Amino acid sequence: MSPLTPPADAVPPVRHPEAPAPGEPLGTHYEQCFGCGGDQPHGLRLAARAGEGVSITAEFTVRPAHQGAPGLAHGGVLTTALDESLGSLTWLLRTIAVTGRLETDFVAPVPVGTALFLRAEVTAVAGRKIYARAEGRIGGPDGPLAVRAKALFIEVGVDHFIDHGRPEEIEAAMADPDQIRRARAFEVNP
Repeated sequence: MSPLTPPADAVPPVRHPEAPAPGEPLGTHYEQCFGCGGDQPHGLRLAARAGEGVSITAEFTVRPAHQGAPGLAHGGVLTTALDESLGSLTWLLRTIAVTGRLETDFVAPVPVGTALFLRAEVTAVAGRKIYARAEGRIGGPDGPLAVRAKALFIEVGVDHFIDHGRPEEIEAAMADPDQIRRARAFEVNP
């Protein structure tokens, strides 16, 4: 069995009652995050919204700083977009989790200047393991499929970040007087 296939005893995901409502923007979890933060000049600035069930939708526009081959998005950037989308799902479960495994399939090239529309959903939960999948489509939610991924996330405590992060960033995040921003800094995969 593949490590990305939920075991037979896995259960369907349950959206937390305090999760953001469908259509509500999830916002940035940390301004320095390459995936969603606004303080990264070359970051993706991925904008995610809560979807139905345990799903999210997101989008970002491929900029010149994101290219690999001339005029095309770098595969690592596309993988980052999928990982960021998948990591955002934990907000709907109200848990902290990190990426344990991520498998990406590249279906079609994504040109610079393209808006990539992403959809991610949790498919199953087994103990601390969260199974999810995502896809990215070119130009709109029903556009041509460009990338897809399956992932395994592992639920962790906030100590994971405190024990392994650089002390100056951890201290800065912990010193933020805004309690919501302080908590959100540790909500998404590292």
